[in-house]
Amino acid sequence: MPSNSRPRARALVLAGSLSLAAGVLHAVLPLYDGAGFRYFGAGEHLAQLAEQGSPIPTATAIGIAVLLTVAAAYAWSAAGLLRPLPKLAPVLITIAAIYLLRGLALLPELPLIAFSPTTLPARELAFSAFALATGLLHAAGLRGSPSLLPERIQRRLAPT
Repeated sequence: MPSNSRPRARALVLAGSLSLAAGVLHAVLPLYDGAGFRYFGAGEHLAQLAEQGSPIPTATAIGIAVLLTVAAAYAWSAAGLLRPLPKLAPVLITIAAIYLLRGLALLPELPLIAFSPTTLPARELAFSAFALATGLLHAAGLRGSPSLLPERIQRRLAPT
């Protein structure tokens, strides 16, 4: 691996690892019934459904786990750890955008915590920060790999 691609690859390997960790967390969430769904912010409705034995919360959590595992595979593919996956650039851009949008929830959460600490559990801040960090790692990996990006974005990133 050329030396100039190492930081990009490291960012993508770490982004993929964080995605996989989140995927594993979602996969084990159903083992904790309603309490797990409640703690991790899935909402009272899903928590109650889990306590009633409905398959909907489990299917939802497993579906998210699969998507997060696919996100990990795409990051690792871009880092060169796996073979190139189809539509690598657009999928990675979408993954980065989703994480960044979820992470931006941190902005309105900060004043809530600052002015009324009991309004929002601190773990919500942690979840948003996790998403923001993961999105930034994906973006850093993409920024370091102009060949993965569409041509019009490559032109904007090129030194003048």
